[in-house]
Amino acid sequence: MTSNEQRAALQRQIWAIANDVRGAVDGWDFKQYVLGTLFYRFISENFIDYITGGDAAVHYAAMADSDPNIAAAKDDAIKTKGYFIYPSQLFANVAAKANTNESLNTDLANIFKAIEASASGYPSEHDIKGLFADFDTTSNRLGNTVKDKNARLAAVLKGVAELDFGHDFYENSDASHIDLFGDAYEFLISNYAANAGKSGGEFFTPQQVSKLIARLAMHGQSSINKIYDPACGSGSLLLQAKKHFDAHIIEEGFFGQELNHTTYNLARMNMFLHNVNYDKFNIQLGDTLIEPHFGDDKPFDAIVSNPPYSVKWIGSDDPTLINDDRFAPAGVLAPKSKADFAFVLHALSYLSSKGRAAIVCFPGIFYRGGAEAKIRQYLVDNNYVETVISLAPNLFYGTTIAVNILVLSKHKTDTDIQFIDASGLFKKGTNNNLLLDEHIGQIMAVFDSKENVDHFTRSVPLEDVAANNYNLSVSSYVEAKDNREVVDIAKLNAELKTTVARIDQLRKDIDAIVAEIEGGGVEV
Repeated sequence: MTSNEQRAALQRQIWAIANDVRGAVDGWDFKQYVLGTLFYRFISENFIDYITGGDAAVHYAAMADSDPNIAAAKDDAIKTKGYFIYPSQLFANVAAKANTNESLNTDLANIFKAIEASASGYPSEHDIKGLFADFDTTSNRLGNTVKDKNARLAAVLKGVAELDFGHDFYENSDASHIDLFGDAYEFLISNYAANAGKSGGEFFTPQQVSKLIARLAMHGQSSINKIYDPACGSGSLLLQAKKHFDAHIIEEGFFGQELNHTTYNLARMNMFLHNVNYDKFNIQLGDTLIEPHFGDDKPFDAIVSNPPYSVKWIGSDDPTLINDDRFAPAGVLAPKSKADFAFVLHALSYLSSKGRAAIVCFPGIFYRGGAEAKIRQYLVDNNYVETVISLAPNLFYGTTIAVNILVLSKHKTDTDIQFIDASGLFKKGTNNNLLLDEHIGQIMAVFDSKENVDHFTRSVPLEDVAANNYNLSVSSYVEAKDNREVVDIAKLNAELKTTVARIDQLRKDIDAIVAEIEGGGVEV
């Protein structure tokens, strides 16, 4: 069995477990328990690997919590890993006794509190605090009685415990050190998103689209100081940068802000599950537009984002915002009913002079009038717009619209704006269209070369865009290919003449037969 086949087998197994153990509970409501349990197993095994130094002869799980060696190692362990887990609190030990533990739900709640509390007073406190907040072991979603709750929790623990993350699992893979837990977590998140309807797209960007966005933001940079996502969801966009680029080129780590508390926790778990240590990421909770974090950490060399489309925000109802450093240069605020350009201007203000921002945008912002037209004028006149890319429809979860990617840069070497029509680059999927590696390669090739290709890409002088009312719609500059069948008029006329001649001859033959019948010349 190849590594890809093994990966597919693991994914089928984990999704089957996720569906089996939830019973009648909606999968969307149950996701925290499966994802949280996978995370619990990961940090347990990761901690064992750290505390034993990878020495299989040291059986940490079998040690007593009161062992003096454990107490001696605690302080350094928390400073390094960010948290501490005693042997009795390890996933393996809890899972082994889960079926017979009548206080499983309260034991788990106490373990999660203890793991979070272990970071109190340490630099990792913010990154650990509240990680298990959505893993509510007393919730009626698990059952109406304690017995029912424990039975379902035990089923989740057992299912996750049976997943094979053995060291030989990817024995045929390359040296990229694929993170099995991280891969499984991403798979689960993507499936939950795909089955969650509209809300799914609010916390997860499909991996291939994330890959394209990360490549655009980091293109041509041998190293960046840090990468930032102002609406980070589950962190998938940030982690694509880690997955597809050598980790050492992202010098100071991963930064993101998320409004939804549950999704904020998913993002932090996602970081840990991809072996991004607490000191290499900073995910904050809050409204990016009115309570932005990281003002002291900017500028960022790479910014990636898939902000919510056309959401409402306070806008002009807060008179102080027009003086905000992020929005003041444009001279106007994004409409209260459509915050899209507020996210764009926020990203631009956090971007370094050498960096790029790649932002997924609702297409309407590129041609509508009013305040949005004035913001486009500001972006174009100051030569911040490098590229606008139109993608195929139905690539994202929860929406079928064909969105755009806006690439901003503060280091352009000319004043042309590139437009790429990638709306025809997709593979038809069961529920969603798919962006393949070959499609990403085609887009990146022309993004790099800036060459004009008929019906695909065109670089337009800034002055021409300004003369076109600062319209940034790709269709205004890249002529769509006419896929209608080409008709050979000369050939068609010749065929018509032949057909008409045959019809005339048939009419003559029929007239002759009728005449013979009427004249009595034909016996019946």
